Amino acid sequence: MSGLVFLAFGISFAVGIIVCLPGIPLLRKLKFGQYIREEGPKEHLKKAGTPTMGGVMIVLAFAAGTLITSLCGFAGSGREAVPVLVFTVLFALIGFVDDFLKITKHENEGLKPWQKMLLQIVVAAALIIYTALFTGNGTLTIVPFAGEFDIGFWYWPLAAFAVLGTVNGANFTDGIDGLASSVTIIISAFFTVAAAITLKGAVPAALAMAGALLAFLIFNAHPAKVFMGDTGSLALGGFAASMALMLKMPVFLILVAFIYLMEIVTVIMQVTYFKLTHGKRIFRMTPIHHHFELGGWSENKIVIVFTIVTVVLCAAAYLGLRIAL
Repeated sequence: MSGLVFLAFGISFAVGIIVCLPGIPLLRKLKFGQYIREEGPKEHLKKAGTPTMGGVMIVLAFAAGTLITSLCGFAGSGREAVPVLVFTVLFALIGFVDDFLKITKHENEGLKPWQKMLLQIVVAAALIIYTALFTGNGTLTIVPFAGEFDIGFWYWPLAAFAVLGTVNGANFTDGIDGLASSVTIIISAFFTVAAAITLKGAVPAALAMAGALLAFLIFNAHPAKVFMGDTGSLALGGFAASMALMLKMPVFLILVAFIYLMEIVTVIMQVTYFKLTHGKRIFRMTPIHHHFELGGWSENKIVIVFTIVTVVLCAAAYLGLRIAL
């Protein structure tokens, strides 16, 4: 692989540091502080007022690394990496509106749930149509350990489930310091390798996200000096979903984005069980990271364990990709 592509990582990392250093004090000056739910873990109440919307910094760094490397013309990266950037930004914009409304209303709800979902469906539909009809992928899908198949009609509901599940799962994963950033760095590393094997032009996007997140993690690790907000978490989900569809790998998200999936599935389970049993719960609190937190795990332990799980599953996904191809 040409050394030129690693510019994406270096540029994103450098830009991430550069924008975070003045950006965090600016967010604090603008009073863009996080609102903390009282019904959550009590330890989180002291985080109230921590600057949020740090996802803007992630997206700026990611965009810089992707665009500059694409302009260098690495292996057609402009054609294959820029679409990933575009859809990542579109999902980030949904999160930005949500964050901004939360800040201006001084509460933990910005967009109404139906508004947020409708916007996600619109962007998800555009992503699915683009990757299926304008990249030459069609409805071809790589299945881990099995091979590549044209699944026809079933591609459309599969892709919709993969995109919306990933984006919302990433949103739920962003609940404790450094968790979403750490998990997604590993996901970015996997997609870097997967793209190098299948679609080299998408490599800069994956490396750029890894660089942007590593820079952000310096400020987002416990105790966090800044939160990414929905701007960041929806961007991360959008990135993972876009890479998966560009590489014909939506099924792989079950493995590589398992933490995202586990976070959203536990929320659905909890809400459903609560309604069916008139107030009983399966978990202490959801998303699932709060269950462990209320069970005595420290934030750092949760981040480390969830990240290790992602590393192991990404290794399994790599093996599944090698066998499939």
